[in-house]
Amino acid sequence: MDLLGLLDHAFMRHALLAGAFAGVCCSLAGVFAVLMRLTFIGVCLAHAAFAGGLLAMVFGLDPLVGALALSLGSAAVIGPMADRGDVSPDTAVGIVFSAMLGVAILCIGLLPGSRAEALGLFWGNILTVSARDVWLLGGTALAALAALGLFFKEIQAVACHREIAAAAGLPATAIFYGILCFTGVTVTACLPSVGGLLVYSLIINPAAAAYQLTYNLRRMFLLAAALGVASCEAGLLLAARFDLPAGASIVLVSSALFVVCATLSPKRRDRAVRT
Repeated sequence: MDLLGLLDHAFMRHALLAGAFAGVCCSLAGVFAVLMRLTFIGVCLAHAAFAGGLLAMVFGLDPLVGALALSLGSAAVIGPMADRGDVSPDTAVGIVFSAMLGVAILCIGLLPGSRAEALGLFWGNILTVSARDVWLLGGTALAALAALGLFFKEIQAVACHREIAAAAGLPATAIFYGILCFTGVTVTACLPSVGGLLVYSLIINPAAAAYQLTYNLRRMFLLAAALGVASCEAGLLLAARFDLPAGASIVLVSSALFVVCATLSPKRRDRAVRT
């Protein structure tokens, strides 16, 4: 198949743009998840967005509106539950995840007729994204980059050590909740293209790969974004060339990039020297 000829098709141009924007959004959210040791939050909010989309479908509403509402609602619950309850953040994430999984299964049972649209939310299909989906992803990526550029020092302090940031007078709790909400928005924006099941891998793999390559947080964000975009674009081109499922190709490429980065990691060499 002529890969350059694919650019003549609007669906492929939309897919490549959506992949680039999704790669940036997911990888930036993933850096926070990796640094704050909340890697399970991606799958939790993905299931919350999926459950919200299904709930909206049950009531005849726009699935993206329901996905955004429930993912943001879940993010808003996780923070206070971890702060005010006698549970760790990962335990709070697990509790919300199990509740969202129950809501999703219940809504699937309540859906009348075909479940094809519901499965579309679960698996996603980047080759059928609309112009609205591309604009949503682009806006999310632009907002994330702008916030990161304006408040990098504050975000760095909270992501690296929240308690010290709070002791220094920074609004650490508000920034932490903002990070959780940004992750929820990212997952929702990626739902039509990557799907609720695969978005978790796109959040974690590029960020974890970038973490292997540098100690510098600014460089880590840049590397994660670059690896996220590379995963999406390479996965799309491989899918087009060999007639493979696009979402699975993207995730497998991101996994392969992590293996390469982990193998070449200077941190691995540093640990070997210390031992």
